[in-house]
Amino acid sequence: MSPAPTRRGGARPGRRPGPGAPARLAGLRAAVARTTTALAQWLRRPLTSLHLVLAVFGLLTSFGLVMVLSASAVEAFAAGGSSYSVFTRQVMFCAVGLVVFWIGLRIPPRTLRTLAPAFLVLCTVLLALVLIPGIGTVRGGSRAWFTLGSFAFQPGEPAKVALALWGAHVLAARRAVMHRWKHALSPVVPVALVMATLLVLQPDLGMTISLGIVLIALLFFAGAPVKLLVALTVGAMAGALILGLTAGYRQSRITAFLSPSTADPLGPAYQATQALYSLADGGLLGVGLGQGRAKWSYLPNAHNDFIFAIIGEELGFVGAFAVLALFATLAYTGLRIATRNTDPWLRIACATLTVWLVAQAAINIGYVVGLLPVTGLQLPLISSGGTSLVVTMFAFGILANAARHEPEAIAALRSHGQGKLARLLRLPPPEPYRAPVARPPAQRGAVRR
Repeated sequence: MSPAPTRRGGARPGRRPGPGAPARLAGLRAAVARTTTALAQWLRRPLTSLHLVLAVFGLLTSFGLVMVLSASAVEAFAAGGSSYSVFTRQVMFCAVGLVVFWIGLRIPPRTLRTLAPAFLVLCTVLLALVLIPGIGTVRGGSRAWFTLGSFAFQPGEPAKVALALWGAHVLAARRAVMHRWKHALSPVVPVALVMATLLVLQPDLGMTISLGIVLIALLFFAGAPVKLLVALTVGAMAGALILGLTAGYRQSRITAFLSPSTADPLGPAYQATQALYSLADGGLLGVGLGQGRAKWSYLPNAHNDFIFAIIGEELGFVGAFAVLALFATLAYTGLRIATRNTDPWLRIACATLTVWLVAQAAINIGYVVGLLPVTGLQLPLISSGGTSLVVTMFAFGILANAARHEPEAIAALRSHGQGKLARLLRLPPPEPYRAPVARPPAQRGAVRR
């Protein structure tokens, strides 16, 4: 029997698709179309923004608690004999943060806007008081903390939210004249510079960069001129570079980042190098939750600034990608809430808070993976840290509150009721936004009294 015919070169002809292949392909396309249609319909629902922000908040908070326990167990046991001391403290701050989240969710936006100036003044005063020896406490080389027993409070964290709320309050009233540099700059930029100066005096470069992000976001979403935004951004970057080169430890970090091949792996580049080793060990699926080796005194601050490296080591690329996906969802949800609101103050405030949270996460992840120099910014809702956790939860409460005040959400909640959870939390029904009544211009020829 002669062998089967082959093509030139000895290769056999490939198999032809079976008779059921077109049907399977059509079925797959139909399934994708149905899924896309269902997703589009769900995104058009009036309460989708609220459900999204609550889901991201819950997932990040739960995931953060799990990873703080895993990343801090070894160091906590070595320091105090208990593997749960850092985790217990984080849970306590989380309980306080849930109360603050509820306050941010419940307080009417008009009331919150009215309280924004007083909140800003309080934060500015605290930033000044923390610099006084005997009142402020030095931690990690910065006099940036108020300490009461075993608990510490960092006023720089709420200062960012205060600037966002107050800046949105001022700029929302100046939307018509934001094209003029004079009205765009004053008084938000001078106040922000005062707060940034107080942060520099601590010194806390990471917090100063975060405050600068809030300022640029405020001006951008308020409609400031592009030339002004470019000038402020360039000035902020130049200032950050100068501050980074004036202190020895900051300069060594920048030098190690710019020239990693010549940097001392046991010196300024130690944390960054160990973080990359941790990410490399994780691979696709990781070594297993709680099984990481970097937290065994190889990676300093494993439960704080570099917790993303522990995520990559123990949960692999899949876990790290899940974190990125959650923050990408936060970016989409926050900007969606801002665009769907009619209150100009809520629009600017929500967009600014969203940019701040996502940008801080991007900076943290960026220096862990070696794309940025180490700045010390925490990963929101995931890194260990009481003040950061509570303030971030308050910001999420404001975002959820704004989601309830979308016009379509207000109509749905009023027509169908708020539900059992809203009644349990004693949430007041959202009120529609009413623009302030413009005063009529003075009539010509009116007699002055």
